[in-house]
Amino acid sequence: MKRWILLFSLLFFIGTQQAAAESKQILDMQIKETVQNFIRQAKGGKDFLAKTNGYLVIPNLYKAGFVVGGEYGEGGLIVNGQIVDYYSMLSASIGFMAGAQKRSLIIAFLTPQALQSFRSSNKWKVGVDGSIAFVDWGGGVDLSTIDFKKSIVAFAFDNKGLMVNLSLDGSVFTKIHK
Repeated sequence: MKRWILLFSLLFFIGTQQAAAESKQILDMQIKETVQNFIRQAKGGKDFLAKTNGYLVIPNLYKAGFVVGGEYGEGGLIVNGQIVDYYSMLSASIGFMAGAQKRSLIIAFLTPQALQSFRSSNKWKVGVDGSIAFVDWGGGVDLSTIDFKKSIVAFAFDNKGLMVNLSLDGSVFTKIHK
């Protein structure tokens, strides 16, 4: 049974990485569309993003698993309104989970130090190189009026399935070339 789970996980990672390896033009278009969706869905989202030092947009973050799971996506880092670098995100986990999900992710860097730490690392691991706080942005709260206490915050949205586990701990962000 363990071998089947391991085989499933390996096939999932290979298939997901192939499917997610979008061309630069397609990825750029998806990034812009994701930012527009965020601005439409989150009250004050446009003003909030304008106040950040930069933000990483992963339009298609795929997650699947049954006891053993994985997550993969590619995106772009936006600084001063321009995509300056591209990154992949990869994580694996073992534990209570079952299902599959596709979501979009925006990670906002609220201090120059947090952004610099992220950009200066080829492989940035959540929980080791920095921590990310997920924001519950429901209820019509204007994001541009919130005084966040963390230097890096994340927003997950457009969920297409159910997943019990919502965490980026252990995820690795790697700079990629497009």
